[in-house]
Amino acid sequence: MTGDSEKYWYNLTTGEVERGFASPAIDRAGPFETAEEAAKAPDLLRERSRAWSEEESREDGWGLTGDDAPAQ
Repeated sequence: MTGDSEKYWYNLTTGEVERGFASPAIDRAGPFETAEEAAKAPDLLRERSRAWSEEESREDGWGLTGDDAPAQ
């Protein structure tokens, strides 16, 4: 397994795929094993965000029944 400095990252500011620590950590998403995976980072981040939002909505409604439950 290679170190993170040898993996690919998606630069959130420029939209470019980078290898290694070319940009500050705040601007990077990753690491990814391949440049192709890194290029798909925006889609992956959107999907994870959607899933987390749905999970939080379910947790917010935990234990509520009937009229107390949030609208779906």
